[in-house]
Parts: sequence; structure tokens; C-alpha cells
Amino acid sequence: MPQKPKKATKAQISEIKSLFLEHYANAKTELRYNNIYELLVCVMLSAQCTDKRVNLVTPALFAQYPDVKSLANAPLEEIKEYIKSISFFNNKAANLKKMATQVMQEYNGEIPTTQEALKTLAGVGQKTANVVLIEFFEANFMAVDTHVFRTSHRLGLSSSSTALQTESDLTKAFKDHLSTLHQAFVLFGRYICKAQKPLCQECFVQHLCKSTQNFKPK
Repeated sequence: MPQKPKKATKAQISEIKSLFLEHYANAKTELRYNNIYELLVCVMLSAQCTDKRVNLVTPALFAQYPDVKSLANAPLEEIKEYIKSISFFNNKAANLKKMATQVMQEYNGEIPTTQEALKTLAGVGQKTANVVLIEFFEANFMAVDTHVFRTSHRLGLSSSSTALQTESDLTKAFKDHLSTLHQAFVLFGRYICKAQKPLCQECFVQHLCKSTQNFKPK
């Protein structure tokens, strides 16, 4: 049975932070976008879906709906056709149309740029809002997706059972450089600290990991 990760000490947290900032100094999202409207749509589509899959559908989607107004006026069934290869495309299409309509009616066609305002939009929770603000404005926020959740728990940075509480734990632990650290943890979890077969031998924080013993060859 896998052992429960121990909590990282303050010294270990400081070293983890330094190493991530060193190895991922220029970390950015792998979603492809040109403006905040496209970024918001991409992030909404990426929930429980890979960035690679999102990047396959968005060129045609944005060619057809290049701005909020065109998306708000689009027939729902037409939006679905453009994103039908995306997970939960029915719900996501409905939320995209509702979001665009809200932006037109409540924000004069401009995507809002605060966490509170973004969270009023259909299909936009705290994680989505934070990711948009992190990527577009380098806001000092942490957002917790499956990669950030997994890696932070393996490193003993959080033992919380929810993404929101884990976000709070990481924010308190790291305090600053959160936008870079968020991007770093996403890439680290995606390519090194994988869910099933983490590449422990390639890991630059293996000596600080609280879970590495769970993945040693038997």
C-alpha cells in the first residue's frame, strides 16, 4: 500500500520553489491563443481535456467566431460541431455561448479582467479565472489542475482533499512567483511527475519527494 506523503518542511519548500523557478523560468501554457478572448475559450475547453486536443479544434473555431460577438450570435448546434471532439462538448458549447452572451450584455463586449468578474461568467470557476489571469497578466495566483494537485501532494506541499484548499496551501507556502510556479507545476506533472509512471530518475526534486518510494521498481 502506498505510504501517505509526509509534510514538507519550510527549508524543503524553499528549495522546491527555487528549483522549480530555475528549471521552468520561462514556463508558459501550451494552449495556442492570440488574445484574452481566445485564451478564455481555450481554458474553458481544456477542462478534463488535453491542451493538444484543444489546439486541434480552436483554429477552425476562431476562424468562424473571431470575437465575443460572433460567438454570442452563433447557433448552439454549430458551436457543438466545431468542438465535438472535445470532452463534454455539449456542456462546453452551451457555456461558451452563455459566456459570450454575458460578456456582450454585462461587460460591453470586453472580457473582464478580475477574478471576481470572470467567475460570474457561465462555465468559469476559480481555476479557470486564475489560469486566464496567470497566463495573460502574470497575476500572482495559483491554479490547481490535476497535474498541480498530484505533484504538490507527492512533494508534501499539501494534504488537502480539494483543489481550492490545495490552491490555498500552495499560495501560503510559496507566497510569490505564483504565476511561474503554476505553469511550472503543470508542465512538471504533465511530462515528468506523471500519474501512472512518473519519471523519477529524471526528476530534479526526487531528493525532496515524499512519494518516490511508492514508485521504485519491485
